[in-house]
Amino acid sequence: MFNILKEVVDTYKEKDPAATNTILILLTYPGIHAIAVYRVAHLLWNNNFHFISRVLSQISRIITGIEIHPAAKIGKRLFIDHGIGIVIGETSIVGDDVMIFHQVTLGGTGKHTGKRHPTIQNNVMLSAGCKIIGNITIGENSKVGANAVVLGDVPKNSTVIGCPGKIVKLEGKRVEIPIRSKTNHK
Repeated sequence: MFNILKEVVDTYKEKDPAATNTILILLTYPGIHAIAVYRVAHLLWNNNFHFISRVLSQISRIITGIEIHPAAKIGKRLFIDHGIGIVIGETSIVGDDVMIFHQVTLGGTGKHTGKRHPTIQNNVMLSAGCKIIGNITIGENSKVGANAVVLGDVPKNSTVIGCPGKIVKLEGKRVEIPIRSKTNHK
C-alpha cells in the first residue's frame, strides 16, 4: 500500500511543478482523492457490490468534481490536474501514465450498450476541455489539444486539435489528416 501511495505522489511531483510537498499533495489534490476512491469503488464493483460502489463514486464526484464510473478500467500513474469537470464513463479504458486536465470527457454516444466509451492507451495527454466520444481508441504517446472533439480512432504518436478533431502531427511529422467519425456508423 505504501509503495502505491509513493508512486502516486511521485507521479504528481514529476508532472506538476507546483507539487513539491508530499503532505500538501495528499491533502489538497482532488485528482488523488478521486483516484483513491475510484480504486476502492472499482474493487467493490468487480466483487458485485454495484450499489455501494456507485454511491461511493457519487460521493467522490460531489467532493472532487471528478466523475469516474467504478466499472471503468484505469491503469497506473494516472495524473489528473485541475480535475473539475472530468467524466470517465463506464466502459472507458485508460492505460498507464495518462495525463488528464480539467473538463475532459471520456463519453459514450448513448446509442447502444456494450463497449461504448473510449480506450486511451499508455502515455497519452488529454488537454483541458477535450471530448473523446464513443468506442474509439487514442493511440499511445498521443496528445489531444484543448477543446478538441474526437469521434474516431487516433493512431499512436499523434497530436490532435480542433472540432471536429484532426491529426496535425503523426510520428513527429506535421500533417493534416481528418479523423473519420466512428460514432455515426451503425
